[in-house]
Amino acid sequence: MKKILLILSLCLMAGPLLAQTKDVDKIVRAALAYTGKSNYPDIHNKDSLFRLLPQTREQGAKIDLVYQIIDYGRTTSMSGIAYHYKVLRWAQKNNDTTAEVVVTAEIGPIMALNGDLVNGVKTCFTALKLAEKTGNKRLIGIGYQNLAICYAQKSSIELFKFYIEKALIYSKEGGEKLLVGYELSNLRDIFGVLHQTDSARYYSLKSLDWVVKHHINFVIARDLVAYGQLQDENARLKYFRLAENIELHQNAGFPNAVLAIGQYYQEHHNLDSALFYARKAYNATRNSALSTKLSTTLLLSNSFKKTAADSILKYRVEYDNIKDSLQNISQFERAQAVAFDDEQHRHDLEAQHAAYQANLRLYVFAVIITFLLLLAFIFWRNNRTSKRANAALHKQKEQVQQALHELKATQTQLVQREKMASLGELTAGIAHEIQNPLNFVNNFSDVNQEMLVELEEELNKGDIEEAKAIAADIRKNEQKIHHHGKRADFIVKGMLEHSRTGSGEKILTNLNVLCEEFLKLSYHGLRARDKSFNADMITHFDPALPPISVSQQDMGRVMLNLFNNAFYAVNQKAKTSGPGYKPTVEVSTSVADDQMVISVRDNGSGIPDAIKDKIMQPFFTTKPTGEGTGLGLSLSYDIVVKGHGGKIEVNTNEGEYTEFTITLPL
Repeated sequence: MKKILLILSLCLMAGPLLAQTKDVDKIVRAALAYTGKSNYPDIHNKDSLFRLLPQTREQGAKIDLVYQIIDYGRTTSMSGIAYHYKVLRWAQKNNDTTAEVVVTAEIGPIMALNGDLVNGVKTCFTALKLAEKTGNKRLIGIGYQNLAICYAQKSSIELFKFYIEKALIYSKEGGEKLLVGYELSNLRDIFGVLHQTDSARYYSLKSLDWVVKHHINFVIARDLVAYGQLQDENARLKYFRLAENIELHQNAGFPNAVLAIGQYYQEHHNLDSALFYARKAYNATRNSALSTKLSTTLLLSNSFKKTAADSILKYRVEYDNIKDSLQNISQFERAQAVAFDDEQHRHDLEAQHAAYQANLRLYVFAVIITFLLLLAFIFWRNNRTSKRANAALHKQKEQVQQALHELKATQTQLVQREKMASLGELTAGIAHEIQNPLNFVNNFSDVNQEMLVELEEELNKGDIEEAKAIAADIRKNEQKIHHHGKRADFIVKGMLEHSRTGSGEKILTNLNVLCEEFLKLSYHGLRARDKSFNADMITHFDPALPPISVSQQDMGRVMLNLFNNAFYAVNQKAKTSGPGYKPTVEVSTSVADDQMVISVRDNGSGIPDAIKDKIMQPFFTTKPTGEGTGLGLSLSYDIVVKGHGGKIEVNTNEGEYTEFTITLPL
């Protein structure tokens, strides 16, 4: 009666609690947005972690380290638990109960998953007994959780539920976040078997919300598939697809989503799609535990069309063999009464460890002897040829020194040529820019002189109204003279700033203003050398662009180099293209992902794929002799990457366009 009341109360609670839980789509988006690592990430250098075991004293840190070494949740086959036994031997030798409990508890379910249920349960009881001696609630929760998983492989739902509920209590009290997620999902499965759908949905969503909240990424896809299984027919495939996306995004190692999608298509008689996903699931579980391979093999055998009789028979036979190995009922009867006694197993492990150490010492000795003999041979051979080699090296050294001297001289000349070329382009551009405001100043000054004469004449005539009108016009002209004088002053200051040898000090700068200024300077510099050149300049400046701390002088040089290259490219293409070609240079600024992005795009001749990887190399240039030194992009790369911690990338299509993108961290 108490059990019935408990189930009814859970069902009544499920409705309002589901309404209070996050929407599952928001949970999935949170999982996809999270790019960090899960609680127990994939570790490739396990030997380095193993060497940390003796140094780790704190119990919680020791538990986490052991889970990292054994790749928690990834290993389900007996052939893949070598590090489990390595840690177990170390723990027993060093009397480290914490490590021994964790690894022993994890070995038990793997044995059960692979058909050895009796020894799996016995191993879990061993771990639980050791955990209870320590009094650590987190370790006790680990023991109960793994013991429950062993019983989940058979039909004893009451035992499974009993141990899971005990594990959940200890895991919460011990702060074991990963196992809490597993235990919530286990309760979901239990209520699913009991056909209590509302309670199953409640624990399904609660488990999914928990693992996403605590970034336990490698089980998100599994929980999402389980949640989809509890939805109506129209929503199931949606959640399976989301789970597949999660698996790809998080690089998960289990075929939860593809297996579910394959089963969905098989149920809806779409055998082609079912076969496609069945093969993906089968390949992913090739080295997994027998219970994991059972479902994938059944799906694969049912997904072939009737005409493929050989394939159906092959996978049906494999399915039957796996099923037979897992259906030994007598083992389950023995497992319920098993008692803990692993002393003999402990002695066997110690003997194996001693034999391993002896063989290892013999192997190391043989390797050392072989290495010494090889080293002696190498020394003898080197001594024989050293005299001839020294003579050749001395001659080569003299040749290299001479070549280096010549290279330095050439480099100095090329750097000076690049500086002079940049100075000439900048000077021509500034001269053209400053000419415009000076023309305005001169023109309005001439007009004012004439109007002053007219003002004097009108005053002599006594026509005060006309004199006032002329004076108002003079005032307006003076305002324009003042405006363009300020403009000329700004250009001169900019020229002085550019010519000054800076210290590389970074100050807050408006990149929209900087880009616009040097775009005009570059354009008018080219116009000063080639009066026939014309091009459209299109700007897409982000008006909300925040100021950024950069070296104005250095970034000005970078922008001038990019603009010069862009105008040069469209000018060269304009000389060979027809009248329909319109030279265009586009500049844009924006902010994305806490980074500032500057893009310079031209519709010139593009960069061939064969040389695209070389353009940032010093002294590499595609321009004719005398027109370029190959230092512009190299210097720009150093300023952006080394000087400002940013990136400079090129995207091009030969004959169509070239786009340089600068990314700077905010």
